[in-house]
Amino acid sequence: MRYFRANINTMVGYTPGEQPPLGVKIVKLNTNENPYPPSPASLQVLQKIDGEQLRRYPDPMATEFREAVGNVFGFPPDWILVGNGSDEILNSIVRACVEQTQKVVYPTPTYILYRTLAQMQPAQFVEVDYDKDYNLPIEQLIAANGAVTLIASPNSPSGHAIPTTLLSQLASQLSGVLVIDEAYVDFAEADALEIVKTHDNVIVLRTLSKGYSLAGLRLGFCFANPSLLEGLVKVKDSYNIDAIACSVGTAAILDQSHKVNNAERVKSSRAKLTTDLKQLGFHVYPSQANFLLVQPPKSNAEEIYQLLKKQGILVRYFKQVHLDNKLRITVGTEEQNQILIEVLTQILT
Repeated sequence: MRYFRANINTMVGYTPGEQPPLGVKIVKLNTNENPYPPSPASLQVLQKIDGEQLRRYPDPMATEFREAVGNVFGFPPDWILVGNGSDEILNSIVRACVEQTQKVVYPTPTYILYRTLAQMQPAQFVEVDYDKDYNLPIEQLIAANGAVTLIASPNSPSGHAIPTTLLSQLASQLSGVLVIDEAYVDFAEADALEIVKTHDNVIVLRTLSKGYSLAGLRLGFCFANPSLLEGLVKVKDSYNIDAIACSVGTAAILDQSHKVNNAERVKSSRAKLTTDLKQLGFHVYPSQANFLLVQPPKSNAEEIYQLLKKQGILVRYFKQVHLDNKLRITVGTEEQNQILIEVLTQILT
């Protein structure tokens, strides 16, 4: 339509995973939600929200939450910025750091929103292919010379994590900003937070959506040198974090034992699900996230996706290069995983 900028008319918007209505009986393993409830402490805070918190505008910098994050992770509050989900922070980074003539660079396949954000700017985007083993193409990423380089670690949909030494090497050789998206880090063996302290061009993203079971709250945060965050503050929405999210998120981030216990349950289930899928003939890629990327024995991923959906089981299928013969399966509860294996057994036999 003539009302929109040319790049908006030509781009394809981001397509979220299917979200059936609450109460519909379905085994939902398609959007990487944590299968276990959020912290009881956060739910208690939610029940005590009063009208005065809703009548007034919220704290524009979510100070209470920033201070709680700083206490947990050992950072001063001015090294932390809070967003309406980590997606909002990603949007702010591209808006603040990338001119139309500059590049957004990332290895692929990865989170498809990265491409969408570049197209919205509009900016150029450079997609550098991972090899079949998902080794980081570090030399090609450096050569692409991006104003912003985005690395998801653990990556989606593959689940692999990038060694910290490689991320530090990449940060040292880039002239632009390196964004390390750690949305799934609560299920991984290591993180990249220390790189922020030694490289002033690095932003590390986190979210409460995965490890903290608060995808519906829409609360994310990032760590970076204050001089780098200063520019992001200029482009964020004035009151981007609502009062409810700030209070509930603060209680959740302080309840680390609950988060860790749930993450360990997911990791244990991930190991068992990996074994069960391999026994059915699936190729399962190593994962440090709360999902598995798998290739069916006959590479008929789309057919299996449709058959599972008919049986009331949702997984994620990506009809794109490098992924059209694979499925991404969220790790569910033990009961959900067992239902999945039983139905897959019927389908394959």
